[in-house]
Amino acid sequence: MVGIVIASHGEFAKGILQSGSMIFGEQKEVTAVTFMPNEGPEDLRKHLEAAIAGFGSDDEVLFLIDLWGGSPFNQSNAIYEEHKDKMAIVTGLNLPMLIEAYSSRLSLNSAHEIAAHILGEGRAGVRIKPESLAGNDTGNASQPKPAPAMVAQGNGQLKISLARLDSRLLHGQVATAWSKSVHPTRIVVVSDAVAKDQLRKSLITEAAPPEVKANVIPIEKLIEIWHDPRFGNQRFLLLFETPQDVARAVDGGVKIPELNIGSLAHSEGKTMINNVLAVDENDVKTFEHLRDEGVKFDVRKVPADNSQDLMPMIKKAGFQLDDTKEKE
Repeated sequence: MVGIVIASHGEFAKGILQSGSMIFGEQKEVTAVTFMPNEGPEDLRKHLEAAIAGFGSDDEVLFLIDLWGGSPFNQSNAIYEEHKDKMAIVTGLNLPMLIEAYSSRLSLNSAHEIAAHILGEGRAGVRIKPESLAGNDTGNASQPKPAPAMVAQGNGQLKISLARLDSRLLHGQVATAWSKSVHPTRIVVVSDAVAKDQLRKSLITEAAPPEVKANVIPIEKLIEIWHDPRFGNQRFLLLFETPQDVARAVDGGVKIPELNIGSLAHSEGKTMINNVLAVDENDVKTFEHLRDEGVKFDVRKVPADNSQDLMPMIKKAGFQLDDTKEKE
């Protein structure tokens, strides 16, 4: 695996490392190096060398630096000059670039390959609103555009890359970590409530990553699409806001063998069963119904997390479960 050194003036490197972990999960062989006001170039060089030594002598190393020409770049460049075959440097670090570097390590094996690949994602992450301020600047060519209507194409059964229950719907962990992990052709928010809310629809479609379009549809529309063989070439990442919405889709014939559960917001009358999941008796009965329909549960915020089963968590929180059908 390619080791990554994030280096910056001040605490920026530590901050963006933490942000990347929130979105993509904890990463191995990634180290933040900070250059503080009371330190000199020699101190910084020692920090960088210590970070590299922690990866192992044979590892490739990618430096992600805040600023070209600054001390973190200069000291990293001095090290790079001695190991050009195994190291690479990219400056102008932003969060989309870091997330893409994490994702690229799953398929690319050299620092040079990853460095070349992540440049586009770093540039695509720079956007502006109102879009008119961009003028004819080709650097903002990645400005989000309204998602086109879903067009029937292909022949066969629609494929579900991921079905996720998350009260936040489309956010950073989905737009980056999950979409890069399951490679959908389209992200689809399935919600009657959101489909009627033009503002929420607009915010969701704009939050989609540049390479994947997002749509918001009511539950009945998903059921209709599921039974339409012309959508056989599509791979959907489905996002549900409530367990009841998932149950309506399943009862309508949509086959969801596994439901990934990210977060369920707390509200009055709900009980926290872990630090991000809150349920009440109605939710528990709905999960029991889904379980009895053959749906498995995968409690994970991001792909890198360890999968947990939902039902033991519900039991531990004090809810009574009917295990009769499960035993049958």
